Amino acid sequence: MSTALPTAPAAAGGAVETVYRPASPVDVRSTLSVLGRGPHDPTTRWDAGGVWRTFRTPVGAATVRIRYPGADGSVRATAWGPGAEWAIHAVPALLGRDDDWDGLDVSGTPLLHDSRRRNSGMRLSSTNRLIEALLPAIIEQRVTSLEAYRSWARLLRWFGEVAPGPAPDGMRVVPTVIQWRGIPSWDWHRAGVDPGRARTAQAALAVAASLERAVERAETRDAAARALQTIPGIGPWTAAETLQRATGDPDIVSVGDYHLAHYVGEALTGQRVDDEGMLELLAPWAGHRQRVIRLILASGHRFERRGPRITLQDHRWH
Repeated sequence: MSTALPTAPAAAGGAVETVYRPASPVDVRSTLSVLGRGPHDPTTRWDAGGVWRTFRTPVGAATVRIRYPGADGSVRATAWGPGAEWAIHAVPALLGRDDDWDGLDVSGTPLLHDSRRRNSGMRLSSTNRLIEALLPAIIEQRVTSLEAYRSWARLLRWFGEVAPGPAPDGMRVVPTVIQWRGIPSWDWHRAGVDPGRARTAQAALAVAASLERAVERAETRDAAARALQTIPGIGPWTAAETLQRATGDPDIVSVGDYHLAHYVGEALTGQRVDDEGMLELLAPWAGHRQRVIRLILASGHRFERRGPRITLQDHRWH
């Protein structure tokens, strides 16, 4: 049984600390790396000791320092800022405490079996920060990863709050919903976000509180995805990318991704497939499809990249 030792109380403006002892070893990097949006994301910074990560919690900004596990498998975490207590209590879920892989059988597929053996500490993280996961997913719609990462970093540098505590220089906390809504259209353009994606982001922000409640109350994954898709411009891909990170959903698949179906097909059959083919290949692992995808991506399999490169576009006004 995993445990988190009681947090040390924070002095005014001080740090809050905890030690999380997972029931089985957890790989901090493979578990949390999916949260960062590119190598220059101002909310995430990796170094030799672990990761720095910022959050906009329900009670304010927080910086969390999560260290790589010690020899006994325990993970030490420290947080600063108004949201420090909230962030520290969220560390076990962030490190996949509720993600149970025991029912996943990949013994009949050598690539998956080997990846599971080599990545046994990988978990699906749950941030419980829906809007924080949704906005970058919207920005990533219909553009290359490089373009999206660049836009996200610009917006955070310009409008994000300086990370509290001793965080590395340049780290930022995502704006509040009110601050996001106050960003004028020309600054979205200046960051490289076209009007369509900017409108979708603002539509989601306008009903952020009710959207969060709808997802929290949803009894099924499909119901949660449908709630997100009530916002014009949010489709299955964006909903899936959001729920993977915010809720740690173990089964949802990002249908409509430019590369994912090809990767799954190549890894499992040696041939590229489309979305329909991908879903057919993943069907034997219903309930665990996101876990299987993560194993494929962590397998070290060398995927072929074919077809024309997507041209980088500049959506800013000149």
